[in-house]
Amino acid sequence: MNTNKENGVENSPKKKRRWLRLLLEVLLIVAIVFGIRVWQQKDLVSGVAPSFQSVKLDGVTVNLEDYNGKPLLLHFWASWCPFCKLEEGSITNIQKDWPVLTVAYQSGDKEEVVKHLQERNIQGWPVIIDQDSRLAELFGVKGVPTSYIIDGNGNIRFTEVGLTSGWGLRARLWWADKFKKERLSK
Repeated sequence: MNTNKENGVENSPKKKRRWLRLLLEVLLIVAIVFGIRVWQQKDLVSGVAPSFQSVKLDGVTVNLEDYNGKPLLLHFWASWCPFCKLEEGSITNIQKDWPVLTVAYQSGDKEEVVKHLQERNIQGWPVIIDQDSRLAELFGVKGVPTSYIIDGNGNIRFTEVGLTSGWGLRARLWWADKFKKERLSK
């Protein structure tokens, strides 16, 4: 004879409570992660990207206006940052299809940055050395890796602080390219 216990009917409220508890735990984790991301990005610049002029490792002068027309990935990294090292492959692959400008944040002088790039077998990255953190301060960067997606009109469309995926950055670049905004006013 089948009883309610054997059919699992008696356990149903326990299962519901277990699922409810799991759902609440997942929501709590999502809320914590979201809160941390909001806190990390609170000082980052938004709107129109700040104009700057600097010199890349190869000696060529660069400014943000050089990249008008197509979205740009402006990526702040550091030689001492373990998460930056995890993103190196993604940044290298993205630069094959999209304009990328990288900023070596507090990573030493030119010789030290070149040595790091050689040791990590990173070739072709356009790199600005930000030894004194002036460019990082201009963009509100407090930690690395930090990435900005700047659309073809000079508007900051997306910001990322911390480890991110290559496909996520590609999707944001694509979005900024397909859905351009008029240049925002400062």
